[in-house]
Amino acid sequence: MAKQSPRQRRITGRVMHEFKHGELKSGRAGRAGKVKNRRQAIAIALEEAGASKYESGRRNRRNLRRTENKEAKGRTAQQEREGKSHVGASRRRESTRAMGGRNARKTTARGRRAANARARKADGHTRQELYARARKRGIAGRSKMTKRQLENALGMR
Repeated sequence: MAKQSPRQRRITGRVMHEFKHGELKSGRAGRAGKVKNRRQAIAIALEEAGASKYESGRRNRRNLRRTENKEAKGRTAQQEREGKSHVGASRRRESTRAMGGRNARKTTARGRRAANARARKADGHTRQELYARARKRGIAGRSKMTKRQLENALGMR
């Protein structure tokens, strides 16, 4: 096995740190549970760092790229615990507990109110109302149209 780069050593160190603190999980998306075996933790660390002697060079480079993206997005256990998740992630909830946790999917009351305000413009029509009008008129392709497209098709804009 070739000598690890400084970045690979840092990744290996971070994964071992997660193992020591009981945050390292195995399996797809961590569903297999916490890692309790030190040798398994080392194998995971080397794989994430792209330094495994059991993987091909191409696979190692892919694993390193994946880990770099994971760290950039703030998806490591350490970053999530410290609240250093990537803020302003597009179409994705942030990872801190204060922001609703890693897998927060429920919309908040404030979010629902804002969405309703956006849906109801000055003319007071929601997409559902526009869709119902388009269905009555028999406009083709209405199900795939956005609210703006429905307005144009109905001649409201």
